[in-house]
Amino acid sequence: MRVALFRGLVLRREARDRAVLCCIQMSTATETLSIRLDKTTKRRLDMLAKRSRRSKSFLAAEAIGAYVESEEWQLREIQAGLKELDQGKSVAHDEVSRWLRTWGRRGVSKTPK
Repeated sequence: MRVALFRGLVLRREARDRAVLCCIQMSTATETLSIRLDKTTKRRLDMLAKRSRRSKSFLAAEAIGAYVESEEWQLREIQAGLKELDQGKSVAHDEVSRWLRTWGRRGVSKTPK
């Protein structure tokens, strides 16, 4: 196993061409997280970091933050939709289908309620 330190990252090479990226805590506002990346993704992250002049740690943290935000939003919306269904707020499938068939035509139907 080889270990390299670069801009707050510890990169360990493990068996089967896997790389483990370990972020070193750089301030009290962050925490350390280790992830496993396949060789191709790790190489792509390296290139992106070089091109953007950002650290791999920064890019990984940004990507994870965006993913978490997106997933939280999606789960909130699903829960809100389920709550509306429980309250009896729904539109029949045939009404929605009829409305969708008018898309792209003159005189689009109003959204079913």
